[in-house]
Amino acid sequence: MSDPLIAMQDMEKVFLTDEVETHALSNIHLEVRRNEWVSIVGPSGSGKTTLLAILGLLDTATSGQYVLDGKPVQHLSPSDRAHVRNRHIGFIFQSFNLIGDLTVFENVELPLTYRGMPPQERRRRVEEALNRVGMSHRARHMPGQLSGGQQQRVAVARAVAGDPLILLADEPTGNLDSKNGLGVMKLLSELHQGGSTLIMVTHDPTYARLATRTVSLFDGRIVEETGTSAA
Repeated sequence: MSDPLIAMQDMEKVFLTDEVETHALSNIHLEVRRNEWVSIVGPSGSGKTTLLAILGLLDTATSGQYVLDGKPVQHLSPSDRAHVRNRHIGFIFQSFNLIGDLTVFENVELPLTYRGMPPQERRRRVEEALNRVGMSHRARHMPGQLSGGQQQRVAVARAVAGDPLILLADEPTGNLDSKNGLGVMKLLSELHQGGSTLIMVTHDPTYARLATRTVSLFDGRIVEETGTSAA
């Protein structure tokens, strides 16, 4: 079996407020292999979003080891963390996080500009990503001219345009009605079938079951795993 794309060992996250210790995550051991689709579930306050933030290098654990694609990333400097995020991690947020005064094309292009990528290559990647999510015809529109479902499709295009190692989705259907939610989940399924590695936080058990493996959190600990790891 190949080495895991993600390996977490003994991860702990402690928040200190007014001399009170809150253990948001405790004794987390997690491995994710290439082309897996892992859903993270649990009640509110169980640590799902904290775990996703650490996986995406948006936050750091208090202790433990985090190895991404064979490289330890737990103690990287802020600038090195930003570099890894930009090149290797694609984010899909519940609230879309599109920039209102940029066009659809410019929103998808923006992370690529931070890489210093040549304009011709950026254009090719943006057009390809928008085509994958069925939004090429909206490239010159502003986010405010789109429905919620369309905005989330653009957010997915932005996440995949850089060809990341992993896609992290935080309640990707949370702000959508059931029809648009199903459309976004179908899109994520297609990305997974195309070879993408996905980690998704969701409160919806129906969507969680679409993943190849489900990790259940309770009080900051992994209490159950169902499904199988990819070989």
